[in-house]
Amino acid sequence: MLVRFPPKVDNLSELKDYQLKGLQWTANHAYNNSPFFKGHFEKAGITPDMIKTLADLEQLPFTTAADFKDGYPYPMLSVPHEDIIRIHASSGTTGKRKVLCYTQKDIDDWLDMFCRCYEMANLTRKDKVQICVGYGVWTAGAGFQMACEKFGAMAIPSGPGNLEMQMTFLEDFGTTVLCCTASMALLVAQEVKKRGLKDKLNLKKIIAGSERTSPAMKNKIMELLGVEEYYDIPGLTELYGPGTGLSCSASENLHYWADYYILEIIDPETLKPVAPGEIGEMVYTTLSKEAAPLIRYRSRDLTRIITEPCPCGSILPRHAPILGRSDDMFVIRGVNVYPSGIDTILSACKTIGSEYQIILERRDDGKDYMTIRVERDEHSDTSADEESRCWIYDQVRQKVMVTPIIEIINYNELPRSERKTKRIFDHRVI
Repeated sequence: MLVRFPPKVDNLSELKDYQLKGLQWTANHAYNNSPFFKGHFEKAGITPDMIKTLADLEQLPFTTAADFKDGYPYPMLSVPHEDIIRIHASSGTTGKRKVLCYTQKDIDDWLDMFCRCYEMANLTRKDKVQICVGYGVWTAGAGFQMACEKFGAMAIPSGPGNLEMQMTFLEDFGTTVLCCTASMALLVAQEVKKRGLKDKLNLKKIIAGSERTSPAMKNKIMELLGVEEYYDIPGLTELYGPGTGLSCSASENLHYWADYYILEIIDPETLKPVAPGEIGEMVYTTLSKEAAPLIRYRSRDLTRIITEPCPCGSILPRHAPILGRSDDMFVIRGVNVYPSGIDTILSACKTIGSEYQIILERRDDGKDYMTIRVERDEHSDTSADEESRCWIYDQVRQKVMVTPIIEIINYNELPRSERKTKRIFDHRVI
């Protein structure tokens, strides 16, 4: 296939040189055009001319979600208002939304990155792409659709929800690629099974993102829809939106577009870089973003860098699937627990389904308790419940170091979502 959206460099040595030039440009651009960044740099005792090597990136101060909220409605703005052609915003689940401004170049760069995702997923102009994500101020709908059109495939902008319409479009339009959250993909997959449509569809690929997905959930979606290709796409609003990386056909790990941004992995406690391959927090610095550049932006997402070359042959570096967020971690009886650890355990149990909830509560005895509520697999009956319960109990106690309460309930009893599925419910008053 003709590569139309290649990396801007041909090898890793060139990539480092390219990143340094982009870092120097970003530092100068932000310092000279943004009152926020100028003050931020001066407080840290840094000027752009101090950035001589990529290692000097560590001298620059971090930025956080609080900086976006404090700068509302135009945080980190580094261009005149007349150069802004669009805004997007996060979902705003807590307080004010994080607003992002875009110049025309920002939009063009974003779409080039996104088209690279479609290319890496081996789409062609013959594909029909059903886009079941949120539209409006959110980045997802605009990103998926505009990049699909630029790439040259057919866009079917169905939006989230409305399963009746989704089923009609899948069958009538001959959809070959489904783009959505993993939770929405599960809803669609279960509806396809309920209606017996699997053999009537032309669906070949799924591109899903926006939330951490367990192997069990991914496998269930692929089984119910009869697809063999599932691609994981990251979607941080502050970093343009979705499309800044993708898993490939050779691995579940994600290539990230290092010719558009620098990714650091730091220890969220010490704020120092972790050793290659160790888990840490993802920190972003953009290389050419004009309207609202990111400089050492702490995303709170957790992953690790994959140091081995990818079998697919791409020179672009990789990170592991996002394991969760540093602020998703909860503490119970003095133990730090990451939901991804429980994901991994539950995915290895063949007699339960992909859906679960973690309920934390403090009872009258003053002690904290963790209940893991899981669905029985649709092909299993109650005879396997006790064995499943004992296995999960032992695995969680050994690997997570917490003694859980395990509840097994009927398949399809837990709620499904068209966006992100809430799995952790902390009812403690701390």
